[in-house]
Amino acid sequence: MPSESPTPAWSDDDLRADANPHAEADKAKRVEQMFSAIAHAYDLNNRLHSMWRDQAWRRAAVRMAELKPDDVVLDVACGTGDLTFEFGKALRELNKPDTFDMGQVVGVDFTHAMLVHAKDKARSIPWPWLPKVSLSNPVLVNPARFNTAVGLTRGDAMRLPVADKSVDVISIAFGIRNVADPLAAMGEFYRVLRPGGRVIILEFSTPTNPVIRFFDRIYREKVMPITASLIARDKSGAYKYLPKSVSTFIDRAGMVEMMQTVGFKDPTIKPLTFGVAVCYRGMKT
Repeated sequence: MPSESPTPAWSDDDLRADANPHAEADKAKRVEQMFSAIAHAYDLNNRLHSMWRDQAWRRAAVRMAELKPDDVVLDVACGTGDLTFEFGKALRELNKPDTFDMGQVVGVDFTHAMLVHAKDKARSIPWPWLPKVSLSNPVLVNPARFNTAVGLTRGDAMRLPVADKSVDVISIAFGIRNVADPLAAMGEFYRVLRPGGRVIILEFSTPTNPVIRFFDRIYREKVMPITASLIARDKSGAYKYLPKSVSTFIDRAGMVEMMQTVGFKDPTIKPLTFGVAVCYRGMKT
């Protein structure tokens, strides 16, 4: 059931035409409130409103990571765990059942309610090698390795509970624009990666084709806020904020610049589904 939200996280005034939700001083609190309100319907809305492309985008992100069998992966803003589990599946394919190195994938999210749904999803996945995860006993990270195959824990993208140079791949899917200070989070990504590590950022984008851009804008700003809010029975303003957060966030060049600012080398950009989404990859030398 949706969480009660007497005061919307995002009011119509907060999202007026000239407003920038990324500039709100209490953005982090609002983001946590809205995701708590829509966690129960998050997966359903993702599937329906991406026309089932969201899972393909995540698989593309995993491919861009170019995983090695012994890679340690940290999925930030993991939400209900979709990308976290895709990394788990990919690493499982790279390793034999009797040699699969436990402790290679951890999902971190700021919102407890999203992690609850991720934990439930993990229990429903028919993987005999997947250990039970517990929010009351979260994964503890040490510099050498993680101690479960796929774990879930609460954490802030701007203050990751991970040692320096302890991760081979760090990912974030549709979450960087929801962080209060994306540049600080990007710096954290660089800090925790080992030399040779890869950052993978999956995010919505503005299509370059004018016809596709027109229809994408109509769908994202006019249709989706209504239908998604009805499905989630949401009164937090989440599905009004989400399209606004896309249109007011940095563009592709801005994302590349931010990656380079913290030290990532040779950022690459892969447009997905006519540029509706984009996957970025950066390397730590």
